[in-house]
Amino acid sequence: MKATLSLVIVALLGASQVQAASSPLPTGSQWGDQNLSPFYRWEQPLPSRPGVMLREEQMPAQAEVTKAALAHRILYSSTDVRWHAGIVPVSGSLYLPTGEPPTGGWPLVAWAHGTLGVADSCAPSWTGHKPRDATYINRWLESGFAVVATDYQGLGGPGPHPYLIWEAEGHSVLDAIRAALAAHADKLASKVFITGQSQGSGAALGATTVASSYAPDVPLLATVATGLVSTFPMGPYKPAAPFKVGSPIYLTLMLLGGSLPDEAAPVDKLVTDKGKLVLQAARESCTGEMRTIAQKQDVTGDNAYVEPIEKVEASIVPPTDMKPARLPVPLLLGTGLADHTLAPLRQYAAVSALCAAGNDVVWKTYPGITHNGGVNASFPDALAFFRDALQSRKPQSNNCASIAEPAAPTAAAPDIPFND
Repeated sequence: MKATLSLVIVALLGASQVQAASSPLPTGSQWGDQNLSPFYRWEQPLPSRPGVMLREEQMPAQAEVTKAALAHRILYSSTDVRWHAGIVPVSGSLYLPTGEPPTGGWPLVAWAHGTLGVADSCAPSWTGHKPRDATYINRWLESGFAVVATDYQGLGGPGPHPYLIWEAEGHSVLDAIRAALAAHADKLASKVFITGQSQGSGAALGATTVASSYAPDVPLLATVATGLVSTFPMGPYKPAAPFKVGSPIYLTLMLLGGSLPDEAAPVDKLVTDKGKLVLQAARESCTGEMRTIAQKQDVTGDNAYVEPIEKVEASIVPPTDMKPARLPVPLLLGTGLADHTLAPLRQYAAVSALCAAGNDVVWKTYPGITHNGGVNASFPDALAFFRDALQSRKPQSNNCASIAEPAAPTAAAPDIPFND
């Protein structure tokens, strides 16, 4: 379907309120920019404010999403905080449930996805959501919630994707909410929730952290984060050894995604011939293809970089580091005890920091559940948590006083969907 403008920018904002076309945002194929379709290329002046819906179009049907009366790609304005480029276009997707909206409209869940890559073609609005994530989105729709899902800045839109940079991703989440609420005010309630997994857990906590200052107009009620990626060096729990990346897949995404200081050597100068294979795959494809190439070509942390991987890691600005802060809404945090990607001990450190900051925290742990499985395993708890907030009930009981250091990751429980 031909893309249609959902808001006429000049009419609503005035020609004097659009920003200049020039921008310091780095662009090009070396940053993962690709020519997806005209929908993703915004060539008109951008509005002067974030959270404006630029346009929408029908998304292709996805087998797992059966409860959507409306499934749209969206393009909206947001604020770049990594390269200080001002207002940038960001893509995403929006789903409204089947049936008539309740009085006051459907409450809105903002979904923040996990690691997919940094190339434009990894954007879920373009490729479709992973079956695991599409199943999760559909469960919210059938439970009476609308869903807006940012791709994040730079996935689909121009320039680099600020991978794991929580403030930048938080802006993408909050501005997707603003755009959806404004463009569909007749169907959406002023009741908003955020939920995210893995990379998206950092985006969810980032959005919640900056909501009061950056987007005080967003009526946020509660936040869920699972597979916690965020790190809190100033938190009370001090692990025996610092948490490390150790993977050429994730570290390469960080190097391309804005974690290198601007004055650092270019990414291409940091990788060996083997590392260049993974780097090129990151620029052109997604994490699945990166892993396939790494396996076929025997690319490891030991041979991907011209210096030891520990030294390369030390040269970046740690994108997941946060300061413990009191957040404006209650938090439900979920950890699979069979998570071998982000170990339960790392997630416990984050929970401890958020508890110590005085937050209203509920930490749920799921025996036998992996990193991948945590999204849908946590859904019943997330649904109850959000429904409590809708009824102005204090969501469950803060269990900060009873949290305990978890053991090493266990084996995965069998016969659970997506629990690989």
